[in-house]
Amino acid sequence: MDPFSMINKYYPDDNRLKQILVIHSSEVRDKALWIVDHHPELEANREFINEAAMVHDIGIFLTDAPSIYCFGVEPYIRHGYLGAELMRKEGFPLHAFVCERHTGAGLSLEDIERQQLPVPHKQMLPVSVEEQIICFADKFFSKTKLGQEKTVEKARKSLSKYGEIGLQRFDNWCKCFL
Repeated sequence: MDPFSMINKYYPDDNRLKQILVIHSSEVRDKALWIVDHHPELEANREFINEAAMVHDIGIFLTDAPSIYCFGVEPYIRHGYLGAELMRKEGFPLHAFVCERHTGAGLSLEDIERQQLPVPHKQMLPVSVEEQIICFADKFFSKTKLGQEKTVEKARKSLSKYGEIGLQRFDNWCKCFL
């Protein structure tokens, strides 16, 4: 899969939203590939990570997040699930899992129900090592502060709204990936 073909298909105009998506996704990809290169024992699929990291946020254009030039109608928290639908439609079910499972440190069914999140009521936790690496790498980069990598402490703080279990998952990834 050529991730830039997918991006160009859903983001045909060269505008600020597309720039934000490409820069953010490239930052996430580069950190994820760093993890792959520094942890060969994980046996992660480098090519897949390169592709999936670039499309993990492909659904943002469907959401309402004016601060990052998204003028859709859906709540932002649905961007992963909506991106997953696009990837499934395109015939890339494994890439869809990355889209769907990267929000927070992943969302458990319990998290979704307890917080009454407007996403499908199902388990959306990263499963494969590739999904986990991309989800982890994503926590270090914001779409509003491009070019600035968060510290572990700041990444951890941004996850606090998703609950203690997500923080524990993140802490475990720190041990495995850093």
